[in-house]
Amino acid sequence: MIETLQNIYPYIIGLYTLPWILIGFILTIIFSKLFGEEKIIKSMKKIGLILLYVFVPLLLFRIFLDVDFGQNEILFSLTCFIILALMYLLAYYYAIYQAQKQHLTENNKKQYIKTVLTNQGRSSAFIGGAMLAIPEWRVIAAIYMSIGAIFLFAIIPFILSHLHKKEQINKTSKKINALPWYLKIYPWYLLIFAISSVAIHAKTGVYLNNFGDSGKLFKFFTALTIPAALYYVGASIHPSDLKKGELKKLFTRKHNTKKTDHWTSVRNIFTLTVLITPFITIIIAVTLLITNILEKEWFAVIVINSILPITSTNMFLIPYGIDKKITAHAVTWTTIFCVPIIVILITVFKIYFT
Repeated sequence: MIETLQNIYPYIIGLYTLPWILIGFILTIIFSKLFGEEKIIKSMKKIGLILLYVFVPLLLFRIFLDVDFGQNEILFSLTCFIILALMYLLAYYYAIYQAQKQHLTENNKKQYIKTVLTNQGRSSAFIGGAMLAIPEWRVIAAIYMSIGAIFLFAIIPFILSHLHKKEQINKTSKKINALPWYLKIYPWYLLIFAISSVAIHAKTGVYLNNFGDSGKLFKFFTALTIPAALYYVGASIHPSDLKKGELKKLFTRKHNTKKTDHWTSVRNIFTLTVLITPFITIIIAVTLLITNILEKEWFAVIVINSILPITSTNMFLIPYGIDKKITAHAVTWTTIFCVPIIVILITVFKIYFT
C-alpha cells in the first residue's frame, strides 16, 4: 500500500494539481443538476471549512516539521508582513480614489471601500499552495500562506469591524452579524500547528522521515490538500458568469446605469488585483533582487503570490458589509485570468529561481 501511495504522490503535487480546478467546475455543474444547486452550495461551504480546519493546518505542520526555523525564516516572515500590509494599504487608497471618481454616495462609498479592501486578499491557501510542492519554495510559501491568513481572518475583519462601528455612530448602517467565532480564531488556530511543529523539531530534532511508513502515509494525506483545494476553487466558479456577455461587461465601459456601477466596481477590483498590485510588487521585487537584498526563492514566491486570484473565502466576510455580488464576480474573473499566468510563472520560475 505504501509503495502504491508513493507512486501516486508525484501526480498530486505541483502543476499536476491544477487540472482539479476544471474537474471541480465540471463535476459541480453535474452535481447541481442531479441534486440541486442550493444543496451543492451548502455542501461546498462545509468542504471549504474542512479544508481550512483539517487539511491546511496539517499540511503546514508537516512542512514546518522538516524545517530548521532560523534567522532566514524570521526575516522572510517580517518581509511578508510588510508586503501584505503595503498591498492592503494600496487597496485602501485605490478604493478611496475610485469612489471619489465615481461620485458614489456616502453609504455606497463606504461599502465600496470595504469591498475593495477585502478583495485584495489572495488565494494563498488554495491556488498558491501549488508552490508547496517545490522543495526550494515550500517553507517560504507556507510562511506567506500563514501570514496571509492572519491578514484575511484577523487584521482585515478587525479593520472592517472598526469601520462599521464608525458607521453605526453616524447612524448610516445597520448592526451586523460579526464574523463567526470559528473564523475569528482561524489564524491563531493555524499558527498553533506551525509553531508547535517548529517547536517539536527544535526540541527533538525529528524529521518526517523518522516516522517511517506512518510519515509517508501522513505526507500523502496532507498532499491531498492542494488538489482538494483546487477542486473547491473550480466548484466556486458559476457557469453563468462565463457567458460572452459577462466578459463584455467586464471590459466594456458604459455610463449612467445601475448595472454599470456594479461592473465598474468589478472592473476596478480586477484592475487593482491583476494589473496594478502585481506591477508595483514586481518593480519593487526586481529592484531588491538585482541589488542582492532579496533572495531568488523569496522573489519567486512574492511575485507569484502578488498575481494569485482573489480568494473565494472573502465571501465569509460579507457580514461586515462588503458587496456579495461584486466579490463573487471578482473572484470568478481573477481566477479565470490569473490561473494560466500562475501556471506559466511557476514553470518558468522553477527553472530560473530554484
